[in-house]
Amino acid sequence: MLRRSPTQTKLLHRNQISPSSIYRAVCHRPSFAFRLFIIVCLLVVLSAAPRGALPQATTVQTTITVHFDAAHPANTFIPLRALGAGIDGHEHGEIARMLAPPNIKQMLTAGFKPLTYRLRTELGAESWHWNPQGRWSDARHHQGYWISDSKIGKPLAVCYGYRLPRRGNTIDQANNDGYSRLADGDTRTFWKSHPYLDSHFTGEDNAAHPQWVVIDLGAEKPVNAIRLMWGEPFATRYRIEYGAGEYAEPTGAFLAANGNSDWRVFPHGEVTTGKGGTVLLQLGERPIATRYVRVWMSASSGTSAHRSPDLRDRLGYALREVYVGQLDAHGRFEDFVHHAKNNSQQSIITVSSTDPWHRRIDIDRRTEQPGFDRVFASGLTNGLPMLTPVPLLYDTPENAAAEIRYLKAHGYAVTEIEMGEEPEGQFIAPEDYGALYQQWAKALHQVDATLKLGGPCFATIDANPHAPPQAPVTRTWMKHFLDYLRSRGQVHPLAFFSFEWYPFDDVCQPTAPQLAQAPELLANALAQMREAGVNQEVPMYITEYGYSAFAAQAQVDLAGALMNADIVGQFFTLGGKRAYLFGYEPNEVIQEEPCTWGINALFLRDESGRITYRLATYYGAQLLTGEWAQPLDAPHKIYPATADLKNAQGQALVTAYALQRPDGQVALMIINKNPQQAVAARLEFQDEAHHATMNFQTPVELYQFSAAQYVWHADQASGYPERSLPPAHQTLAIKQEQAIVLPPYSLSVVRGRLAATE
Repeated sequence: MLRRSPTQTKLLHRNQISPSSIYRAVCHRPSFAFRLFIIVCLLVVLSAAPRGALPQATTVQTTITVHFDAAHPANTFIPLRALGAGIDGHEHGEIARMLAPPNIKQMLTAGFKPLTYRLRTELGAESWHWNPQGRWSDARHHQGYWISDSKIGKPLAVCYGYRLPRRGNTIDQANNDGYSRLADGDTRTFWKSHPYLDSHFTGEDNAAHPQWVVIDLGAEKPVNAIRLMWGEPFATRYRIEYGAGEYAEPTGAFLAANGNSDWRVFPHGEVTTGKGGTVLLQLGERPIATRYVRVWMSASSGTSAHRSPDLRDRLGYALREVYVGQLDAHGRFEDFVHHAKNNSQQSIITVSSTDPWHRRIDIDRRTEQPGFDRVFASGLTNGLPMLTPVPLLYDTPENAAAEIRYLKAHGYAVTEIEMGEEPEGQFIAPEDYGALYQQWAKALHQVDATLKLGGPCFATIDANPHAPPQAPVTRTWMKHFLDYLRSRGQVHPLAFFSFEWYPFDDVCQPTAPQLAQAPELLANALAQMREAGVNQEVPMYITEYGYSAFAAQAQVDLAGALMNADIVGQFFTLGGKRAYLFGYEPNEVIQEEPCTWGINALFLRDESGRITYRLATYYGAQLLTGEWAQPLDAPHKIYPATADLKNAQGQALVTAYALQRPDGQVALMIINKNPQQAVAARLEFQDEAHHATMNFQTPVELYQFSAAQYVWHADQASGYPERSLPPAHQTLAIKQEQAIVLPPYSLSVVRGRLAATE
């Protein structure tokens, strides 16, 4: 469906009305009634004029100072390899429409070169059949553990994930249409932990990788009993704990190891000789008021319900159903857990890991991933190595190794592997992720010893440097993960460190304060990761970035373009090596919060997949990749820049990022974050090495993108840009003291050659 409202044609004509034409109409018509009519029309037009279209009453001043030292830049990066974008999984049938050749052609004009492949199945707690052809561990029954075929066959256009019938988590990070088997009311189903975390594979005692289940009762309840229906294998040693204090961290495994846990064992919560079956435990004489209850398992029976030739069937822990409640004096048990085959009605349950065992019937056709052959044939990789994921949290190392064999057999350029996706956002303990990481690394390096492995692809780094010690901050998670790997002899466990960056969750708040706050959040986040032990020599990658992970108008409005430019400019100034924009494929606006509609995307499309509009983020990307940086395989030097215009909180209202390009020009990208005021910016370059002041030679090239080029018309699902024009370009004969006028909410690139000030 073409998203154009009935008023769009009128708006296009409205934007062509000039003050002089209105003056002539009013002053040179003899009819008073006609004059009155024109005046009323003028008032209506002005009251409905697009945001940012009216002239601004005031202009404020600022000085932008670039600290320039040719021998000591803040960072060096190569745009051809550093400025990239990502493709992801989408709903059934979307891949072919989104990646149609006409769309690919337009996507490439955004100027991004390297590509990253995002793995939605990993977020949806599904096992990934990256090749629909392959083999089951239990081939007779079409079930078990899957390995996709690594041989070259029919080109892979799309592929699918498979739901896990032994799932433990109520919620997931993708479509969130699954549910926990621990509270589904069906005693035939069960949750089982990941077998590759058993001592058979880790080489460590199972107590080093305890598995756990956390039940959220929704509110404090008086708990003194638990009923556990064990499957096989069952726990022979376990304990029942309750959340104490104001916050009970569900993944408290790593905090507990540090003596900093909010969990307490119930008075009678220790079990050292578990026998399996159905167990009703009275946890204490008196109920304890708590919202969270945790089952902590540290030794397994190593048994299976049926005789199985597959060792993995008897590794880990299995629970059929869990009931938490109160046992009265007459032995009557009141269950506080809501049991349902629906995550909206089920009590929220979180688990440490999940067994990737599944069946042919578990295919999830609602979501599809683009096939590798489609991606590489599309041209989106630009002949460069694609940052490639392997499934880890819900899969096996054998399937990951087969994936690399397939890519190598085709001759596809793959040199770097991202290990899983968002592990900390899926509640796995860092030591457990480390144990899986080691096993997967060994399997991958047996295929190709030169592969560079990295991650962990944090969902988003906690940017609050003052978070309390018990909070689930990513720096603590990262420290324990790195400590675990180093204790196993891996001195340099990461070839690169990756994370996603969506700085704002509250998309109902005004955008101007968020834009002003964004740089300090990113600076704090990177500093925390270095403090957590990420070596200074380890390259940092942002493998997804955008305004927010939640749909918002900011993403399709000017604020989205400004935020993206600010993220890239600051990240490279702070030492980052690669950044991938999320939302490469054309998409439709959606609503996730009642206050707003939007999407992380460069283009809007209709229902057939055809691109209908270019969004502000598209034009911002072109400025980044083609005017600020040169699209070359050559180093660019970036220098820090500061502006003296700040808000009451001391946050910069203008940010700037200076590049010295291979063509000898200096490109200064400037972001005016004030939505109401233009800024007259005087530019100054301080040559730190020679203690001299430099400035642009005349002429200079100026590119600007603001409300003069782009205006979003909000209309829920039918929203569209009523003005969508490329950045304005002019050549200026700028004088030494002349200021560049930055429109409100604008992105500017000033480019030219420097000369010493006379």
